[in-house]
Amino acid sequence: MYADNELLFPTYVISSLQHSRGDEWSALVERVSNLPADNIETLAFSLLMIRVDGCLSCETDSYRAMRGCKACSKQSLRRFKGSDLELVAAYQKALEDVQQYLEVQVPIVIEEPISARAA
Repeated sequence: MYADNELLFPTYVISSLQHSRGDEWSALVERVSNLPADNIETLAFSLLMIRVDGCLSCETDSYRAMRGCKACSKQSLRRFKGSDLELVAAYQKALEDVQQYLEVQVPIVIEEPISARAA
């Protein structure tokens, strides 16, 4: 009845997102998908997708949870109105946030709006 889903964006979904957008996005996904799950870039990518997908507001009995994280992520990327460069910039911001947290353990704002034009 329920699809495979997680509480937050799972790293095993990363590689399936490679062809969801254009060349800049594809290059980012290709690079990150070959890194271990505990690599800082993988963590930053997961944070980016948590922000894009709105994982914190997902409920286990919601339609998007029932469809699964892979389908939700692909749909969120299709609905994102910004450019690939904006997504890559949001990834860079997530990378900075993760780096800052690891250095001084400053709390990260996970549910930060990425763009007013986002889905």
